[in-house]
Amino acid sequence: MPTQAKAAVIDEITERFQNSSAAVLTEYRGLTVAQLTQLRRSLGAGSSYAVVKNTLTKRAADSVGFSDLGPLLNGPTAIAFIEGDPVEAAKAIRDFAKANPALIVKGGVVEGRTVDAREVTRLADVESREVLLAKLAGAMKGNLTKAAGLFQAPLSQMARLAAALQEKKAADAPAADAPAAEAPAADETVADDTATDAAAADTTPETETDTAAADAASDD
Repeated sequence: MPTQAKAAVIDEITERFQNSSAAVLTEYRGLTVAQLTQLRRSLGAGSSYAVVKNTLTKRAADSVGFSDLGPLLNGPTAIAFIEGDPVEAAKAIRDFAKANPALIVKGGVVEGRTVDAREVTRLADVESREVLLAKLAGAMKGNLTKAAGLFQAPLSQMARLAAALQEKKAADAPAADAPAAEAPAADETVADDTATDAAAADTTPETETDTAAADAASDD
């Protein structure tokens, strides 16, 4: 192959490495053209499956920092360049390999990281991106609902506090003009904490009650 043609091939493979979310190296010996076409179609739109020359591919891999692929570039090699979801592509390759044992996965690159054949297989067992996103959305929805309840609780409490202060102000106004109540007899039951607090509040000047109510309303 002329030098110029080799350079063009290296540039093309380099570009595919750079633009793909994953690249899976395989050995295709024993597969027919029809089977390779079937595999290519199963990878999804935008992806490709091509037979490559090992020496040129090694140079392309070295240029983009994938030198670890060197030991895998021996024997008949074809690469699946994936532009979509790597998980879905890995599932397609796994399923094809089960039906066609002649396809052997060597390893590859997934989102910028070199992986071996076992990691490609494990990737195929991962749930798809859509399933994971759906689960994440459900979890976030549940957490946001809980968060909304937490955020609303203090506001509701402040609203109830402001209303209570307004009612207290209205109740205190006529109470200031009323005659003092007779002291309870010694044998009477002592008033509870709430009644004690209300009686103490009756002695508070009206101006201070107005200020407390205004502050509570402002906080609300």
